[in-house]
Parts: sequence; C-alpha cells; structure tokens
Amino acid sequence: MNVVILAAGMGKRMRSALPKVLHPLAGKPLLQHVVDTARTLDPRRLVVVYGHGGESVPQAIAGDDLHWVLQEPQLGTGHAVQQAGPLLDDDVPTLVLYGDVPLIRAETLDRLAQAAGDDALALLTVELDGPDGYGRIVRRDGRIVCIVEHRDADPAQLAIREINTGILVAPTPMLKRWLSRLGNDNAQREYYLTDIVAAAVEDGVRIASAEPAQDSEILGVNSKSQLAQIERLFQARIAERLMEEGVRLADPARLDVRGRIRCGRDVFIDVGCVFEGEVELDDGVEIGPYCTIRTARIGAGTQILPYSHIEASAIGIRARIGPFARLRAGTELGDETRVGNFVETKNTKMRTGSKANHLAYIGDTSVGERVNIGAGTITCNYDGVNKYETVIEDDAFIGSDTQLVAPVRVGRGATIGAGTTLTRDAPGDRLTLSRTKQVTIDSWKRPARKNPRSG
Repeated sequence: MNVVILAAGMGKRMRSALPKVLHPLAGKPLLQHVVDTARTLDPRRLVVVYGHGGESVPQAIAGDDLHWVLQEPQLGTGHAVQQAGPLLDDDVPTLVLYGDVPLIRAETLDRLAQAAGDDALALLTVELDGPDGYGRIVRRDGRIVCIVEHRDADPAQLAIREINTGILVAPTPMLKRWLSRLGNDNAQREYYLTDIVAAAVEDGVRIASAEPAQDSEILGVNSKSQLAQIERLFQARIAERLMEEGVRLADPARLDVRGRIRCGRDVFIDVGCVFEGEVELDDGVEIGPYCTIRTARIGAGTQILPYSHIEASAIGIRARIGPFARLRAGTELGDETRVGNFVETKNTKMRTGSKANHLAYIGDTSVGERVNIGAGTITCNYDGVNKYETVIEDDAFIGSDTQLVAPVRVGRGATIGAGTTLTRDAPGDRLTLSRTKQVTIDSWKRPARKNPRSG
C-alpha cells in the first residue's frame, strides 16, 4: 500500500519551539515511532506531509525511503492528503496515519487493511466513554454514512460514543477523486479528510470499519501532559514484554527504556533505572536502583549496584560494579572484575580479576589480570593537549593515593607504594615509591587565631 503520514501540525498546546511531532517518546521523536510502524508494512510509497517546523522535521527523521511534502499553508487534514496525492501509486490502496499518534500497532493496521479489501473505504473507529473532542461516526441501519466533527455536531450526534480515529485505508483513485470534491464550509474553514465518507456514500462505495486491540493505540499528543501519559503507556508495553520474556521488575511502573533492551533469563531490574541505545543484559544480571545504562553489554551474573552510570561499555561475567560507579565510553571490563564506589573509568580495558574498589579515575589505561588499584589512584592521562596511555601489567599492586603520569608502564607483579607520583616506568616484581623521608619538627607550633579588630 501507499502510506501517508500527516505531520504538519503546529501543536500550540505543547508551548514549545520544537515541532510537536519531534517531541521525544522513549528517546525518539513521536514521528519516528509512526514511521517505524509504517515501515513494517513494507509500503510501496511512504509519504510524510510536514509544515510547522520547516526543514527541521525531515532533517530529524532519517530514511531514503521517505518522500517529504510541504503543506503550506495548513488548511486541514484533507488539504494535507491532497498535497501527497501526486506521489501515490494508483495500483495500491492508501493508508493515512498521523505523526502524533505513536502507539498504533502494525497488527491493527493489518486488520484495517483487510477490512478495506480491494474496493472499500475502511475507517479505524473505537467506542469511548468520554468521546469529547473526537469526530462522531454516524450510522444508519448499522452502516456508516458520515463523520461529524465535535465542534460541528448537534446534541444528538454528541451523544454518539463511536468516534473516528482519523486513520483510514482507501482505494487510491477513489481517494484522489473524493479529495478533489472537498469543501471548507465548516466552523474552522478547513478541508476535512473525514468528509470523504459522505462522498463515498454518495458514490455507493462500501464503508468498512475496524477497531484497535487497545483504546490507547489511537491516543494523540497535543500537550505535555498527554505526552507524559503516552510515555507511561509506552513504557508499560515494554515492561510487559520484558516480564513475559522472564525479566523480574521490582516495579513495572518505574522503568524507562529509551532504545532497545535485550535480556537473558532471570534478569532483575530494580526501580528507577533508565536504559538508552542498545543494551544487552545476559542471564542472571542484576541492576540495582536508579542506574543509567546507555549502549552497553553486561555479562551473565554481573551485579550493577545502585546509582551507577554506564555508557558505551562492555562488562564480562560475574563482575561487580558500583555503587556510584561511572563507566564511560570505551570501557571494557573482564570477568570477575570489581569497580567500586566513586570510581570512574574511560577508554580502559581491565582484564579478569582486577579491581578498583573506591575513589579512583582510570582513563586511557590497559589493566592486566589480578591487578589491585588502591583508593585515590589517578591516571594522569592528559597534558592539556594530548592524551597518553598507562599500562598496568598482571598482578601489579597500586597503593592508595597514587598518581600515574602517562605515558607510563607498571611491570608485572610490581608494587607501587601509597602516595607515589610515578613519572617513569616501574619494573616488575619490585617496590617503587616516591615519598620523602618522614620527619617530625619539634619546634613547629600551629598558628594562633588573630584577635578580630575592635570597632
């Protein structure tokens, strides 16, 4: 089929300089969600009608398969579809979607297309207990005869609970003919797409309907409040899927996935966690509360303790990270490693069994196996212009409060005494330290506090 996505609206109630369809839902624009769903239908043509926001809209949504059409001025939904008309293939039907209705499912659209068949106009409708604001489906003897917009409806029509979602499938040649006959004799002086229903009735065309599996699929976004509501509905879908796959969530209502997450068996995720980009959690991973994980792979049996931040990193099996750890881009931790509280790593490889348990910065560093990095250790990797590498070989022991001034190498089995500033390579299996001799000055006295000035 052809797919037309209407995305030209201003979104005045959003009270934002950002075009409405570019506001984020689960980390990507509302319009991107609709485009992604449309792509699952393998459309012949995928046309997006844009307006407010100008070129910022097509610039934000990638894809060589997209055909962009500018609607200027914006004169209603019927006028918007008219702009797409020249790009539509007459040999297949046309599906109309909306860029601010992101929860629509592909299965629902398949069902709507089946209801349309080859020669019918099919409308996606739903019955609501509170239909205020929606156009009403008017039927006679069970057959749809027209749609009346809420602002144009009389009291009897306002009592109708079946509403129009705006999503429809129509034979393309007929759709073009009906669009050419639209008028704007209504309260808004706009060309309503819904008026094609009356034209179809006049032409004797069958009008079918289908309903979504869930009412939430047809919810649109017109305000920040509605955006927040749809965010929670979207996250609830993700949480349900994860639990069906065997993930244990401490509270499904306190989960945020802003990308894609893949989980093995017996994964546990505590409250307040945020996942962004591509995240993979292997069997038995435990994520403590209030962690942020962005584009990472975490091996089986690893524990991520509370308030840890992980970005563009890979962690082996049975590791223990946090609490309050920060793994920055380029971090690769081997099996059974330990990165503890207030430790930051960046562009660092740490191999099996090594640990930095507290208060350290390890950047641009290659750490071997079974290395112990003491509290307060810093790799001084930046000279103000360039970055340099530190190499710590297997079985080294780095004492607390050590500064490793890169480029520098610590040999296999070396011990670096606490408080050392290492500026040259340290040989393996030796103790290296740079402290001066400890002395006590008997004559020294602590300075006394001066009397405050009078007056």
